[in-house]
Order: sequence, then structure tokens, then C-alpha cells
Amino acid sequence: MSFPSLEHHSDQQPLLPGKIQLRDDPKFAATKMAVFQYSAVVVFLFLVTGFWDLQIRNPEFYNERAERNRIKELPIVAPRGKILDRDGRVIVDNHSTWSLILSRENLKTEHLRQIADGLHLDYTDLYKKLQRYKNRPKYEPIIIKEELTPADMAFVEAHRDPDTFPEMETIESQRRLYPENGILAHVIGYTGEISESELDLPQYAKYNQGQIVGKTGIEREYNDTLIGVDGERQSVVDNRGRERELLGIKEAKPGRNLQLTVDLDLQVVAELALEGRRGAVVALNPQNGEVLAMASQPTFDPNKFAVRIKNADWRELTSDPGNPLLNRAIQAQCAPGSTFKPIVAIAGLETGSVDENTAFNCPGGANYFGHYYKCWATHGSVSLHKGMAQSCDSYFYGVGNKTGIDNIAFYAQQAGIGTKTGIDLPNEASGTMPSTEWKLRNFRQKWFAGETISVAIGQGAVTVTPLQLASAIGGLAAGGVWHRPHMTVAASKVEKPREWALNQENVKKIVYGMYGVVNEGGTGGRAKLPGIDVCGKTGSAQVASAEYEAAHKDVKDNAWFIGYAPCNNPEIIVAVLWENVGVHGQFAAPTARDVMKSYFDKKTRLAEAEAARVRTNPVAALNSAFLFRKLNN
Repeated sequence: MSFPSLEHHSDQQPLLPGKIQLRDDPKFAATKMAVFQYSAVVVFLFLVTGFWDLQIRNPEFYNERAERNRIKELPIVAPRGKILDRDGRVIVDNHSTWSLILSRENLKTEHLRQIADGLHLDYTDLYKKLQRYKNRPKYEPIIIKEELTPADMAFVEAHRDPDTFPEMETIESQRRLYPENGILAHVIGYTGEISESELDLPQYAKYNQGQIVGKTGIEREYNDTLIGVDGERQSVVDNRGRERELLGIKEAKPGRNLQLTVDLDLQVVAELALEGRRGAVVALNPQNGEVLAMASQPTFDPNKFAVRIKNADWRELTSDPGNPLLNRAIQAQCAPGSTFKPIVAIAGLETGSVDENTAFNCPGGANYFGHYYKCWATHGSVSLHKGMAQSCDSYFYGVGNKTGIDNIAFYAQQAGIGTKTGIDLPNEASGTMPSTEWKLRNFRQKWFAGETISVAIGQGAVTVTPLQLASAIGGLAAGGVWHRPHMTVAASKVEKPREWALNQENVKKIVYGMYGVVNEGGTGGRAKLPGIDVCGKTGSAQVASAEYEAAHKDVKDNAWFIGYAPCNNPEIIVAVLWENVGVHGQFAAPTARDVMKSYFDKKTRLAEAEAARVRTNPVAALNSAFLFRKLNN
């Protein structure tokens, strides 16, 4: 009996005990085939789904993305409109410069630090800026630096090759160019990149992140007028981002120019008169509310904000005790002192509490409610005209006591004291006009009669801004007609005045008293102008109690002067505030005089030039005569 050999060929695997040989198992082959088939089905379904999404469900989206990979779009920044003075002279202009943008489609985060170092940017600030854009479409570029220096341009040109920093692009932009030495800085304001908080406001809903908008002053108030519409440059690029073909340019639409009512000649005089002092000057035309000049000192240089203000400059401005960012003309709320006395006088006359002959004795002060109130001098028997011209406190103590706080408050509020004037500038302050209702509402306390004595001379709780005071006294001098102060020529054509039916005889008595202040040996004689009738009122106002001022030598009285000319039918009114100077208002009077002199000197020059033109041009003479008849019919 023979047995099969246990030998096997060398190319065969021995059968191991306990193991199952599957290589030639039909079931194993079928399993592999099934896995392959199912995998092929899944891949096919994935491709079909992608094809469906690409070609049928979202073809526009993917076409746009593919096109964007081929077409590069760069913004063309629109210049803001120019700002002009009333004579058409340019106050704020633009100049061309270069800005650097980052294309986030080509951005590599590892390049950021090198870009920041090369352009002298703070890396953390740059990174945070990019983070603010993370939810925006990637094709929107980001301007990371404006006003590139020659060194910046050299860095960009050396590194923006597609193989190094392809995300860098330069575009031509327009930078704001403001007057030197801070002239009109508080009125004009400045521009800057729109902030996250501003984007949440309804008035900024139409603007995009990264846009330059007005931040303060006229730039903010008339941003919609001044801002333009950006253009765009489209070109075809290859897969390395290099431009191959220019497709087209959509030109930017510049913003509209804006003409102010400000006269640069008067503005310069006002600025120079205030130089070295803290305070404000406001010049108005009370016949229409036009602001002819508005100065505030100390001031600042808005050109530092035109690109991006440096942290050191910002800290210097915000830590300055003089608060140079404050527009004192519309935001400084100070006790008006004796410049408030014309308001008290008209309240007394209109209510019949006193008349022009009512007299009070001034032996150097007066007693009311168990308290002695000083006067700055001894005036003897004083009635309205002398009381106004000599600014006798004792006289106005008596008028205030007879008239009462609520009557004073009523007429003061009619003149605009305690409310915003409505000027077309942001962040105007309202001042305060106290009354029995005001004290009860704010302090839950009753009004004491002794408090009226202080208010009667412009002290106590009453506060005004220089603009508010100019508007109030200007409307009173005009016979009870108050025009809303405004900064633009266009507003002059549509504004309607607010009128109050005052007894014109009483108005004349107030005007006559203010004439005496300047022209009859009164406290404002330094405001006198040869050949021009100037009316005015001086004022000195404590900023703290006498005891506090005595203990703190750096705290001093404010000086005020309010003046207008001509006395009948005034064309210009000027309010002057000197802060913390410790002198009487008579020393502020020359500032108002200089501004008024500049106004009338210019008016004379223009009249002489027109007369000379008419003499040498008969046609112009006929046209002038026709225009004169038309205006007077």
C-alpha cells in the first residue's frame, strides 16, 4: 500500500495546521468585488452631486469665483469734496498719495510679520485689523497703510513679486489737506476710517468697513455731501497674479464741494486775537444767522488725523489740560456774568416789574434775604441806562428780585438760553437756564429767592456757550428775531427765523444802554470804532466760589465781551470768551473790536472796488443800477 508524498514544490506554501487557506476562496473574491463596486458607486454619486452643485444649483456662484481668480479688481478712491469759504477760497483740499492694500485671496499669514516690519506697522494692530474683516468676502481688499513714504514704496516694489508677497498692491488715493496752525480745526473737523460702532448706527448703514468718513465738525455733519463714489480698475491676471490685460476702468465720482458762510479774513483775525489764550470767538450776522467766524483755542492739527493719528499724538492731545479737542465756541458751558444783564433787563421791562426810571441805590452792594451781595464799585442812585453802561450789580440785584426767576427764565428761553441753537455742527452743548421747575425736576428741591439774586448778574446755575450768547443777544438787538446759526451758504436760502413780539421801545432802551457801555465811558470803551456805532456788554464770571478761588490761585475768573454794530440794524455780532484769565471783560473787548473792524474794513474795500469798476465800465453801471432797483422793489 502506497501513500501520497508529503513533499511539495518550492513555489507552493505549506499547509499549516489550524489555518484556512482563503486565497482561492470564491467567497473572498466576491467580497472584494462588492467593496470595489460600492466604492465606485459612492465616488460616482459624489462626482454627480458636485456636478449638480456646480452646473445646476449654484452655477453663478462658482462662475463668479472662477472669474474672480482670473480678474483682479482694485478700487479707485474718490476724492472728497473741497470745503470753501464764503468768497470761494479753498479751505480744505485733497492731494494724491499712494496707499497699500492687502489682497486676502492671496494672503499668507506667515507673511504678515515681515510686511508689518517692512512698513513700520504694529504687527498686533495689523493682525486685529485683518480679524475685523474675517466675516467679509475675501475678494474685498484691505487698506493697511496710507500715505506711503519713499521707503515704503521701495519695500513694496522689492517684495510684491508673485513669488514673495503677492498679497501687496498699491493704489492711488486722496488725502485730506487741512489749513496749517489749526485754523478752523474745530469747525472743519477731520476724517478717519469708519469704526465698528459707527457701522452699527442707522446713519452709516450704507457705508462699508474700511471707508473713510467724517469724524467731527463739518466733515461729519456734511459727510454725505462731501464723500464721493469710489471707482474700480479691472484687469486679467495669470495664475501667479501678474496682470496680462486691462479690461476697463470705472472712474471715481468726486464728492461735491461745500461752501461755508465763514469769512477767512475774519477767521484769521479771530484766531490771532485768541493766540496764547484759552477761549473762543464767535461772529454772526444776526440778520440771517450766518457764522462769519468761529475760533477756539487751544487748537489742534487735523492733518495728523488725515491718515491715521499716531498713538503718541493721540495721548498728547487727550492728556493736555487745555483740552484742545474741545470746541469751546459750542461746547464750553460757562456762567455768562454781566453779559446776561440785557436779558434780565428786557424781562423786567416786558413784565412791567421795572421801567427805565426805576432806580436802586448802590453803596457798593445790597442786602437781600439776610445776605450781603457786593457790587464791583460804588455807583449811587442807578436806573436802567446807567446800570447797563456801568454794569452795576446792585441795580440788577434789584431788577432780578422784582422780576422773579420764572419771568427771567421765560424771556431767556425765548432768546435761546438753555437750549441748543441747532447749528449744523455735531455735539453742541445746551447750557442751562434755571427756574423753579428746573430745580424741582433736577434736584427735587424748591427754588429759594436768594438764588435769583445771583442769576440776575449771570452767576449761579445759569450757563451759556459763546455761540448761544451771540445768538441770544443778536436776536434781541434785531428786535426779537432769531435766525438759527448755520455754517453753509446753502442753508442761508431756506432758513426761517423765530420771532417774538417784543415791545420795540423796550428793545431800544436795551440797545441804548449797550451803546453807553462802549461810547459813554462804560466798561466796554475798548471796543469803540471810529465812525461806527458799536454796542456791547462786558462780563466777568466766577468759575468757583470766592473762597475756593482764594485757596487755588490757578483758578481764575472768566472774561466775556459781547458786541455788535451798527447799533441799529446790526450786521455783525461778536462774542468773546477768555477762560481762567482773572481779568474783567473790558480786556476781552479789543478782540471783538478787531473782528468787527476787519468786517467793516473789508466791506468798505469791496464797495470802493465796485464803485471803481462802475466808473470805468458804463455797462456795469447800468447792471448795478438795475440790480439795486430790483432788490429794493
